[in-house]
Amino acid sequence: MPIAERPAGSPALTISGLHKSFAEVNAVDGLDLQVFRGECFGLLGPNGAGKTTTIEICEGLTAPDSGSITLLGYNWRDHSRELRQRIGIQLQETQFPEKVTVEETISLFRSFFHKSLSVDQSISIAQLQEKRKARVGTLSGGQKQRLAMACALVGDPDLVFLDEPTTGLDPQARRNLWDLVEELKVAGRTIILTTHYMEEAERLCDRVAVMDHGHIIAIGTPRELIASVGGEQIVEFALHEGPAPDPSIFEGVPGIQSHRVQAGQHQLSVSELHTAMPRIFSLIEEHRLELVEFRTHSATLEDVFVALTGRRLRDE
Repeated sequence: MPIAERPAGSPALTISGLHKSFAEVNAVDGLDLQVFRGECFGLLGPNGAGKTTTIEICEGLTAPDSGSITLLGYNWRDHSRELRQRIGIQLQETQFPEKVTVEETISLFRSFFHKSLSVDQSISIAQLQEKRKARVGTLSGGQKQRLAMACALVGDPDLVFLDEPTTGLDPQARRNLWDLVEELKVAGRTIILTTHYMEEAERLCDRVAVMDHGHIIAIGTPRELIASVGGEQIVEFALHEGPAPDPSIFEGVPGIQSHRVQAGQHQLSVSELHTAMPRIFSLIEEHRLELVEFRTHSATLEDVFVALTGRRLRDE
């Protein structure tokens, strides 16, 4: 069953000067953000960056200390009933009663909305036809996530929040969820997605914001952010224990845009791999350095995060 399309238009979400603290921690610290209708927008960052707090405030689940939020032209203070009818929410983890069936669960969530999809439509969208009569307790992790997605969509929302929807899923289940999100994109729904997975953000998101310590530190399309690293390819290598080489030895090498060292791991951003590689090996040999690890890969959003923060996205 195809998902009904939504026209593009004015901003779906506007955040201005948002603050939220817990004890001594500034979870969200003066956040400004705008998401447009029909856009799949990704919010990226490690645990503790403030992503989930930001999303929960947008969903009306947590009150901000200060700042304003407008969703679909409404705010939670004056239009909470209207907003609950027009947004869909999939939490990081949804607990359903295990003794009820898939059909009964969707029917329950459907009863919360004035305008909704039918149970048949919801089951079809989530590709759970064969599990219609199955009890929730018998579903796999991926099937439970698809059920949570069906419940988030049963109210036929204009704006959908997906908070790390594929965490803990096996690769096939993750890709099944990606297919569903891409169908929502084609239909023009507005999606706000938080994720730890860079491949997921690069595949699904029209724009992404990198968040760290309650701030947005970079925003743009995946391609724009990856280009900001300074090179199309990343060369990473580690050396045998011993005196660290002077980083300046790689300066001026044609094709090398930048060089950083983190925890003994050297990372070079390279625009001309075929030109830079022979010179890198030559310099390593010239300075009598001993390689213990060497690899190359295309630049990704993970490299953007490392360049901006000095650590990897999934470091805890």
